[in-house]
Formats: sequence, structure tokens, C-alpha cells
Amino acid sequence: MATISIFVGSVYGGAERLSDDVIDAIKQAGHNVNLVDQPTIADIQQATHILVITSTTGQGDIPDNLAGFFNELNSTSPMLTAKPYGIIAMGDLSYGDTFCGAGRSFDELFRDLQAQPIGHRLEIDACEDFEPWPVTQPWLQEWLAKLPQ
Repeated sequence: MATISIFVGSVYGGAERLSDDVIDAIKQAGHNVNLVDQPTIADIQQATHILVITSTTGQGDIPDNLAGFFNELNSTSPMLTAKPYGIIAMGDLSYGDTFCGAGRSFDELFRDLQAQPIGHRLEIDACEDFEPWPVTQPWLQEWLAKLPQ
């Protein structure tokens, strides 16, 4: 059984609503969950398993509630060596190159900090998948199956 710290970045509540479904599924799979919506460096250093669920705002920007945290991680570079993580990125493909920019930024930063990606980053296009849970559910099951205990 793992304890998964979920870092949620949301502008209009979509990522928060998705996190509710994700939390329920993680608990049903027998894991513990720690929801973090105003994270600090200490939160990520104490986390044993990391899952970021974030929407993207503006031109590929990170939501305000995660932006300061991201910038602090980027500037202080605390090593996350071998910490398993996953990314669920939400965006709008019509924005082109900035599609799911927040999730992509976290993925790149976590790799730089030597965290261990588990599987691939999930990118959800709001234009194609208005309801993100049906796309997230199979990804989450696969991610949980690969997660080191």
C-alpha cells in the first residue's frame, strides 16, 4: 500500500473535480491519499509517491495555486531522486504548442530533479473529452499497477 500525494492545480475547478474521482479510485485500490492544493517544498520532500493533476491556463501557464510552488521548486532544485510520480495534464488542443503546458512543465522539472516517471504523462484535451474521468480511469489503473510500493 502506497501513500500518494496529489498536487492539484486548477483554475475553474476541472482539475479539482477530477481529483475527487482519482482519490476515490486510489482509496478503492487500497492506497492512502494526501491531497495538496497549496503545496510547499516540504510537502513534496515528504511525499513518497507523487501525482500532479493540473489544468493549463493562459498560454501554457501553471494555475496560480501551483505557480509559486513550481517556481520555488525550479529555483531551489530540491532533488527528488527516485521518487515515483505521474502527471495528469488537462488542456485545450486548439492552443497548439501550449497544449497541456502546465503538466509538461512539471514533467520536465521532475525529470530534472531526478524523480522517477511511472508510465507516460496523461494529456486530456477538453475539446475532445469534456468529461476527463473516462480517459483518466484506465490510465490511473495502469499507473497504480506500475507504482512501486
